[in-house]
Parts: sequence; structure tokens; C-alpha cells
Amino acid sequence: MAPPARKLDLKKTLFLLPNMITLSSIFCGFDSIRLSGSATGDDDFYRASLLLVFALFFDLLDGRVARLTKTQSAFGLQIDSLADVVSFATAPALLVYRWSLQQKGTLGLVCAFVFAGAGAVRLARFNVLSMGESGKPSKPGKYIVGLPVPGAAGILISLVVANHAVTGTLAGPKYAWPMMALTVFLAFLMVSTIKFRSFKDLRLNARSVALVAFAVGSSAIVSIQYKPAFVLIWLLAFYVGIGLIEMLVTIPRRRRDRDRERAQHHRSSLPP
Repeated sequence: MAPPARKLDLKKTLFLLPNMITLSSIFCGFDSIRLSGSATGDDDFYRASLLLVFALFFDLLDGRVARLTKTQSAFGLQIDSLADVVSFATAPALLVYRWSLQQKGTLGLVCAFVFAGAGAVRLARFNVLSMGESGKPSKPGKYIVGLPVPGAAGILISLVVANHAVTGTLAGPKYAWPMMALTVFLAFLMVSTIKFRSFKDLRLNARSVALVAFAVGSSAIVSIQYKPAFVLIWLLAFYVGIGLIEMLVTIPRRRRDRDRERAQHHRSSLPP
């Protein structure tokens, strides 16, 4: 007598889907590292950067697929962060080192490592903050502490792509110091306590419509004046700028709140 056929567990099958997309992101990062390590010309660096663009796409896709299929899990959170360490911390750091920073020798290597290390620290902190009391991922808030690692990596990646599109000289000795400064600055933003919007609570109102209209309009201008390859640089720089401006605007308010708390603590400590 033949054994009864096993029924397909749809939930377990759906659980694999977002994780397979995450593994696709890891493969893109891995292959980008391979290309960057053996690159002999600008075309090789361009292909390595395009692989990381695909990794960015998979990174955007896996979380949305997990939410749509309701398969979010602590395992998914961990493997997603591990994928980001490979594809958006290590791979871009090696890419920008081989593309530009190696001209400064050991100092360039240190700057590239600072970016990779900051990305790992940022992702570890994100995992700790994202875990609920039950061990499951908590619902994303309105703000994210520190610049997201894919955003920081996206700026470096888009510079390589844009430079190739205009056959530019950003990889030359003239720009090695600015590239080092940018790499370290992005590393600082990742590990900082500056809050960047997650856009998880984006609602249709006058402010959000104006923001989207400005982003679309300015991107069109950048595309026409320069080349479409520069649009991603502009959008990511615009996102970073929003976070920095909001931080500067809220500094006086945070200072007033601290002064108020100190005053209340002082009054409560006085004898009756």
C-alpha cells in the first residue's frame, strides 16, 4: 500500500520566498566583491556597481514580500541584516577602495574599512532596536536611528555608475581625498544617533504631496541637465539632507525639553 501523499504546506513555502530574495541580494554582493577584487578597468567597476544596484532592488523587495505574505520573522530580520553586511557594507567598501581610495595606500584602506565596520555596527544596533520583547520583529517606527546602510551604500554605488555614464574622472587622484571624506562621513552618519525618516507613516496630505512633487521635479531637472544616472545620487543626497535639516531644527526643542526635565528634577529634590 502506497504511503499517503504529503500535503503542500503553503505557509512554509511562502516563508522561503522572501528569504530566497534575500539570498539573491547576497549573491549580487558576493559577485560584486569578486569583480571588484579582480577589476582591471572602469568597465569592471561599472559591472560591480550594477550588481549592487540589483542587490538594492532585492533588498527593497524582500521586506515587502514578507509583509504581503505575512511571513515576517526573527530569522528573516537576521538574514536580511547579514545580507546587508555583505552587499551594502563590505561590497561597496571594497568597490570604492579599488575604484578610488587605494590611491592613498593604507589611509584609503582604513577609510574603506571604517565604512564596512560602521555598516556592521549600524545593522547590529538596528537588530537590537527592532526586536520586540517576544523576540519577534517590532513594527517599524516613524524614524530610523542612523542612516540606513543601503542608503549610505547607494551613494557610493551611484557615484561609480554616474561616473561611468559620463566617462568622468571621479576615480582619478584629484578626487581621492573628497571620496575618502565622503566615505568616512557616510560611516559617521550610519553609527550616529541622527534620526532619518522611514516613510512608513507617509500620508496623503499637502506636505507629503509637496515633498514628492519637489523630489520628482528636481529629479527631472537633474536628469535633463546632467544624465539620468545622477538622479539616484540626488535623491539619496536629498534624503540625507532631510535628516540633517530635521536634526538642526529640533536641537532647540530638545534643549528646552532637557532644561525642563532638569528643572522638574531640581524642584522634586528640594525638601518640603
